[in-house]
Amino acid sequence: MKKFIGLLKLEFKRIFSNSVLMAIFFGAPVGYGILFGFVYQQAKVKNLPIVIVDQDQSPATDKIIDAFEDNEGLDVKDVRTVPGNIKREMPVNQYIAVITLPSDFEKDLLQKRHPEVRVDLNMANILNANTASNHINTVLMTINAGIEIEGLKKQGIHPDQAMAAYESFKINFNKLYNSTGNYVTFMLPGLLAAIMQQIIFLAMALVFSRDFEDGYFGQLIQESKSSVYHIALKATPFLIMLPFMWLIISLILTFFNVGVEVINFQMLILTTLLTFASMFIGMLFSIAIPSQLKATELLMVISTPAFILSGFTWPTSAIPEVITNVARFIPVTQYLSGFRKVAFYGGDFASIMPEIKFLTGIILVAVITMILLLQFKINRLSRRQN
Repeated sequence: MKKFIGLLKLEFKRIFSNSVLMAIFFGAPVGYGILFGFVYQQAKVKNLPIVIVDQDQSPATDKIIDAFEDNEGLDVKDVRTVPGNIKREMPVNQYIAVITLPSDFEKDLLQKRHPEVRVDLNMANILNANTASNHINTVLMTINAGIEIEGLKKQGIHPDQAMAAYESFKINFNKLYNSTGNYVTFMLPGLLAAIMQQIIFLAMALVFSRDFEDGYFGQLIQESKSSVYHIALKATPFLIMLPFMWLIISLILTFFNVGVEVINFQMLILTTLLTFASMFIGMLFSIAIPSQLKATELLMVISTPAFILSGFTWPTSAIPEVITNVARFIPVTQYLSGFRKVAFYGGDFASIMPEIKFLTGIILVAVITMILLLQFKINRLSRRQN
């Protein structure tokens, strides 16, 4: 044990001597966490710029324009009578939509000719376009309903009857699980989990490959020829440091008022398994590829698309099955699946058992492969030294 502690001190010294690794390991979770938190702090997409082309300039179109100006999701940047060169303006001013109210709009309304309101959406950003479309549709449908009801009232129908005649049934949307549509709640935890996996991959990719490159591994095996001993030696410093990094992540989530339960026993289990799975996969690559650069590059190839492939933001049903089958073996995929069950749906331990089993399987396969491969390298190097 005394020898192990001495080697452990030397491991910490070697780890902290890598200034780039330390900057990424400690700086990235904090820096990215704060950066992404402020990016999504507004929580909702608001004030999307639109242009209204009012070719009628009537009281009816004035009423519609006022309704658009009162909508918090839209920002009426310009009201004009002719379109102008809107295609040239749209990329420069980033208009999300152009709404055209045609000539004789009010006249056609009064004569029941059903005039058409044209909406040209900027689909370059689909999220903004869909959000704007919902707001625009809400405004126009509300105005449309009001006009129909007013028309019925002018015909002498009682207001309650006019409302009933227009609304054959009512629709009541009850929003569950992040009912406010808060983007901090939706995006920030998933992004930070993916960042932590990537950082763990990067750190663990160097633990053995660095020793292979600078010859330190030859000195280590003089102390012990057990692969389990060396794996424990390399893992221990990170098992000490990583809980503090996860604590910082939890504080960031608390600071930005993430509106879901992320601190409980189920999340502790998932986070622990994600940590071990990421560590052992990173160490396995570090053993299998005795080059720091190649090991980190290959792990980055795996981890960079992990968040997208996890199904956290884009449904897995829309991803080709062969890709989803591969993505299942990336630890953060299982973690985010379990995270959603616990944080959003209030799931218990039993609900995340599939993810727990899968992460445990990843850990066991990585550990067994790592032990066998490292023992083979130790035995081979020992024979050369003798």
